[in-house]
Amino acid sequence: MKIFIICSKVFYDKIPAIEKELENNGHIITLPNCFDNPEEENLYKELGRKEHSKWKSLKIKESEDKIKIIDAVLVLNFKKNEIKNYIGGATFLEMHDTFKLNKKIFMYNNIPDGILHDEIVGFSPVIINQNLNLIK
Repeated sequence: MKIFIICSKVFYDKIPAIEKELENNGHIITLPNCFDNPEEENLYKELGRKEHSKWKSLKIKESEDKIKIIDAVLVLNFKKNEIKNYIGGATFLEMHDTFKLNKKIFMYNNIPDGILHDEIVGFSPVIINQNLNLIK
């Protein structure tokens, strides 16, 4: 299965071990935007609102293109700033695009409580509770 890993950049340090296990299980992995340069967004913020907006638009479109050619996304959602199973705005948008294209959504941990809970439930994600062997 072709899997696009999506998550907040603060979780990028957890990706290598998960990527390795998924590849050992025969999956082909696509890494998140800016995985090789997590601070790239800050550079564009420093250039000003207009440049940051252009960059952000480009990254959203880049994610859409990646989602078109994969079979599923794996949402890595961990605790961030006291928020259990955090999902940020960009990850939510990627989940939405995946849902619209009728592709599978796997979530590493449970759906977080909060304002987006009902919408995420509507995406019908498969909660794997950190068991990567459930991705099939």
